[in-house]
Amino acid sequence: MKVSIVIPNYNGDSYLKDCLCSLKNQTYTDYEVILVDNNSTDGSISLAHSILPSITIIKMSSNVGFSKAVNAGIMNSQGEYVVLLNNDTIAYANWLFNLVNCIEQDSLIFSCSSKMLSYHNPCLVDDAGDAYTIFGIAYQEGHGKNKHLFDKDRDVFSACAGAAIYRRSLFDKIGYFDERFFAYLEDVDIGYRARLYGFRNVLCSSAEIMHIGSATTGGGYSPLKVKLSARNNVFLIYKNMLCIQMALNLPFIMLGLIMKYLVYKKIGLSKDYIEGLLEGVRYIKNERVEKSGYKIMHIISVQYWLVKKGVYILWNKMQRVLR
Repeated sequence: MKVSIVIPNYNGDSYLKDCLCSLKNQTYTDYEVILVDNNSTDGSISLAHSILPSITIIKMSSNVGFSKAVNAGIMNSQGEYVVLLNNDTIAYANWLFNLVNCIEQDSLIFSCSSKMLSYHNPCLVDDAGDAYTIFGIAYQEGHGKNKHLFDKDRDVFSACAGAAIYRRSLFDKIGYFDERFFAYLEDVDIGYRARLYGFRNVLCSSAEIMHIGSATTGGGYSPLKVKLSARNNVFLIYKNMLCIQMALNLPFIMLGLIMKYLVYKKIGLSKDYIEGLLEGVRYIKNERVEKSGYKIMHIISVQYWLVKKGVYILWNKMQRVLR
């Protein structure tokens, strides 16, 4: 078995049919499908069996979130590569073939992100890999832009785990998805760790897939999404930055916190944002994280990416103000 496709699911029967049918139409066929169900109360499991009788179902006793669910799928997978796939996606026929071909180009590639397209307008990019900045702000590369601007493979900071392929053997080296995250930024965290170990994350420009987005937790800015993202961003910084790096980046991180607070205040979600930050600080207060084993050149490389993407996001904000 070459590939294991792991789909986390929670009451997703309204999306699951199209997702699984698109897998049946793949030109690449050496794969298994594992559905990790977070104690759904709808007809997800029976629907999945009716479409793919060979599907493996892992039933969780409660809604354990994205990270714990995909870890269960990865640990029960048989493939050399693991593909993580949201249930609100529809894959093009050559999607899986292109993902496998991309990750096999270089043994240093840990993950390949799909070119995720907007379900409502497939000419536009939803996510072409995830970026992280010196301001402590993560964003989706290419979001809202014409898909043809992303027709070449390129390195990205991390792959979006909504539709990405991972080299299974490397999880034992860098660790699995952090289950404290529950959902949001867990893919940036694992991509960050991979980079600190010297591995690559790549956009596979030919692996096109349509994505609805935030179908389980609510689209756009929901209170849950804002709170989890704020909390997890505290985890992300504390876990992955050395003390000297945190000190160097602190003024920019504080500026990023203020910028995000002002955005959330404008849309009435500042309370959820502050609650998330405080929960993150309380959680890490008495925790130590082992950060040894990283080479200085990899830390410098990550810092370069943080600065580069920070300049990019600042430049774009300035352009919008000046228009």
